[in-house]
Formats: sequence, structure tokens, C-alpha cells
Amino acid sequence: MNNIQFNKTVEERVKAQQSVADKSLSPYAFPTCKATRLSAEPDDLRPAFFHDIDRILYSSAYSRYIDKTQVFYLIENDHITHRVLHVQLVSKIARTIGYFLNLNLDLIEAISLGHDVGHTPFGHNGESIISTFCRQNKCGVFCHNVQSFRLFHLLENNGMGNNLTTQVLDGIICHNGEVLNNSYSPDKNKTPDRLLEEYENSLFDVGVTKRMHPMTLEGCVMRISDIIAYVGRDIEDAIVVNLIKRNDLPVEATRLLGNTNRDIVNRLIIDLVNNSIDSDRLAFSPEVFRSLDILQRWNYEHIYRNPRKMIQDNKIENMFNVVLNACLEDLEKDSRHTHISDFLSEMSSDYCQSTEPARIVADYVSGMTDDYLLNTFKELTVPTSFGMGFKAE
Repeated sequence: MNNIQFNKTVEERVKAQQSVADKSLSPYAFPTCKATRLSAEPDDLRPAFFHDIDRILYSSAYSRYIDKTQVFYLIENDHITHRVLHVQLVSKIARTIGYFLNLNLDLIEAISLGHDVGHTPFGHNGESIISTFCRQNKCGVFCHNVQSFRLFHLLENNGMGNNLTTQVLDGIICHNGEVLNNSYSPDKNKTPDRLLEEYENSLFDVGVTKRMHPMTLEGCVMRISDIIAYVGRDIEDAIVVNLIKRNDLPVEATRLLGNTNRDIVNRLIIDLVNNSIDSDRLAFSPEVFRSLDILQRWNYEHIYRNPRKMIQDNKIENMFNVVLNACLEDLEKDSRHTHISDFLSEMSSDYCQSTEPARIVADYVSGMTDDYLLNTFKELTVPTSFGMGFKAE
């Protein structure tokens, strides 16, 4: 795209269109003309957030969404949600809210599509295991939203990062779909330097990301849209895999929200827009917030922590630990039982020299898809046939 030459008339027209678009936004929206990057680069004809969407879609991390768990792993059913579908649902819900609040839809879409690339194989279970590995090896902690930031800021593009805009990176690291609030307000005083400070601190303290707030209202929209996207959809998936029944749902929540994903999403979006329009913050009505809080808590108890869902978790933990420790041993002993050397061969020398071994392992293993982790574990633990005989020396 950078090599395509547009004549000056086209360039001027595009910039004029963007200026008109910015002026038409809500006064609480973040205009594209104020977008910043942590590293300066030549101008591109594409508006900054629009350009970020392209960078995210074409990233290696985005392509790995296709085989990453959302909630249910080891289920052979093509109709349940995987991570790739979840981020699309978040994007659609967030853009719908942004449309009615007259916010910057390109910024919303970029944050939404990139927010979960840092998720590990096997979902939040894998995240917890890798974080324990990091603590045991004294290299900090692991949080998927921080890893999403890290991928675009540092790991993509052979260890040089994608240089996304500050506002998109901020929305990505500040998303926290596990924490539900009754009101969301942007931290308009946050600077790029403070964002980087928050990132560095969050590599060593899981509590940092729970206290962070996005610098834009668009980041707030994406954050609540994450919850809206999963709370009802996870119920539908749990019904499909026979974990729960629809009449199990708490009446004190479904009386107001409904008991299908369609009704839940619709009710939450309408209530949020009605209570947030022409405002510098997002909020639900008290009764809808209470119902959503009840439903989210119910999901944790009856879906995410359901003993039937967790029956394979000890085996999964063992599989992770075998792979993690084998990769660490390969780095420390310069051996080649795993493919982590292939990962390092594609990274910049700065990354290889400045990153401690355990963090390199966390970066590598967290980026695996579910199947890639399973296959790596099999390579390490299951004997391989010699075929017709040994290869000639």
C-alpha cells in the first residue's frame, strides 16, 4: 500500500473527507486526527485507525485466532464459539453501540479485533498455567490482555512490533471482560509514557490491569462489549454441549434480560445506549446492571467452573508444563527437542538478547493454537515409528 502513488487531488480529497468525518463525531468521541503512535512513521493515505485494522487483520497473531479456545476445549462441535468468532461478535456489538453514540467506529473496530490475540491455547486455563510458570521462574506474571499489547508492540513483525496507534494499544491492554462495572469513564489524562509504564508494571503484577481505564470512550465501549458478547453466547454454547439447560438460568436475571443470546444482547445494547447518549461515560440502568451482574456470576458458577467442564484440566496442566519446561530446557542447554529455536530464528537480535528465557518461552507457548500445543506435547511424549528401519548415517 505504501508503494501505491495517488495524485495530489485524491490525497487532498481523502484528507478532507476524514476532516469532515471527525467534525461529525460526538464531542466525547476520539477524532482520528488526534491519533498518535509510539514511534513516528511516514504518513499513509489511510486514516490511522483504519490503517491499524489492516495491520491487525494481516498479523500472524490474528490468523491464530482460528484454533484458539473461547470457553469449551476438547469439544468436537463446529457450532460452538472459538476465539475468532468471539472477536467478530465483540466488534459488531461495539460498533453498534458506537454507531448510536456517534463515536469513532474505526477505533472501536481496531481495538475489538485485536483485543484477544494474547489468549493462550485452552483459554483462561492455559493463561493461569503460563502465569504460574512465569512466577516460578521469576520473570513476572502472564495476563492475556497484556500479551495482546505485547504482541503488537513488540513480538509481531519479527520482534519489532506493528506500531499500532497509542489509542488502539491502550484499548487492547485495558480490556478486561472479567471485571464488570456499572459505569465506564475514560482516563483522558493518560499519556503515552504512562501507558508504557502501565504495560511494564502489568508484566509483574496481575492487579495492574484491573485498575487501568482506557484513555478513550471508544476503549470503554469495547470493554463492556466484550462482556455483552460472551455472557449470552456462552450460555448458548453451554446448552449445545449439554452442560446446562435453558430453564436452569436464574429467573432474577432472565426476567429482565431474556434467556436467549439474541434477547440478552439486544436488551443490554438498548439499555446502555439509552443511559449513555450525549454523555462522557457509559452506564446501564441500575436494574439492568443488577441483572447482568447476576447472570455473569451465574455463568462463572455453572459454566466456567462447572466440574464436568474441568474434568480434563489436570491433564491439560501436565501437558502445558511438559511443553513449557522442555522449551526452557532447550533454551538453557541449546538443545532442539522443541521448535522454539525456529521461533527465535525469526525474531530480532534485540528481542533475543534482552528477553529472559522464561519470558521467551511464555511468548512462544502462549502463541500456540490448541492443536499445535497438543501436537508438540505428542512429539515430546509419544514414541515415533522408525518406519522400515533407521536412516543411513
